[in-house]
Amino acid sequence: MTATLNPPVHPLQPFDVLDTCHQQVVITLQKLSELIEHIQANGVDGQAQAWARDIFLFFMNTAREHHLDEERHIFPAMLNSGDASLMEAAMRLQQDHGWIEEDWLELAPQIESIAAGYNWFNLEQLRLAVPVFQALYQDHIALEESLAYPQAKARIAAWDLQGMGREMASRRRQKTSLAA
Repeated sequence: MTATLNPPVHPLQPFDVLDTCHQQVVITLQKLSELIEHIQANGVDGQAQAWARDIFLFFMNTAREHHLDEERHIFPAMLNSGDASLMEAAMRLQQDHGWIEEDWLELAPQIESIAAGYNWFNLEQLRLAVPVFQALYQDHIALEESLAYPQAKARIAAWDLQGMGREMASRRRQKTSLAA
């Protein structure tokens, strides 16, 4: 009898990747609030710069890749369902992606300036804009997790699910190799 020293590696399933990213979004949204509180108490110090850098990179890269995953794989399953309420929800989620991106493009220069150690940001504007960004994102995630993901999962065939996972992994590998 031969023993396997290295158990087989099971890649993450695409919906696990999507769920994990949602968890990261929630954590990063909270970190945005903590960043504002920290700057108010301590100014732009090394901790603020590190947090801002992490937040900036997450929303510039990871969150955008996540939205692309949904645009390519989740929403088409809903739009092609023939169910008017699912189609409407998919269109709303697509519109949310636009609003989220627009909100982020307003926040990004200020977060990037904090990451670089500059003080040319408007703390009051951040204090007002961040809760709007957080609420939009949290509402968006709630709809995806309660409706979009379960409905898409039920409509995506097993072989399509494998292709979805391969495409998501391939795109991320390409981005990583380009960044290196």
